[in-house]
Amino acid sequence: MQPEIDPPANPATAPEDPANASDPFEALVIAALDSLPEVFRERLGSVAIVIEDEPTLGQLASVGAPGLLGLYTGVPRTAYGAGEAAVASKISIFRGPHLRQFRDPDALARGVTETVRHEVAHHFGISDARLVELERERRRR
Repeated sequence: MQPEIDPPANPATAPEDPANASDPFEALVIAALDSLPEVFRERLGSVAIVIEDEPTLGQLASVGAPGLLGLYTGVPRTAYGAGEAAVASKISIFRGPHLRQFRDPDALARGVTETVRHEVAHHFGISDARLVELERERRRR
């Protein structure tokens, strides 16, 4: 059973072209999505990707975290029957936490890209524990 998530305070669905984004944060999210390999991008068509100002108390409680940069809700593509799931998958990227944590433009761009990739990985069934393992392996190289 999916945890109940409060409706987003101020979502904005990302347009397809970063040049059309009037919001610099939105442009970073679009660029992060555009940087994904094609094989992953083409499988995100059914996922709502939204920018929210802050996570709600319900979203924080659903993962037991004091703070969130992003959140994936839905049925991972690796789950049996994911294609027929009654609820659409959603990736929320939270503006406020990013702006507070990443103070300079380059760090912000890297942080947004990392968050987008992290949440997309959840859509493809990769757990937080496995993401930590993969990051450790990447750093050893």
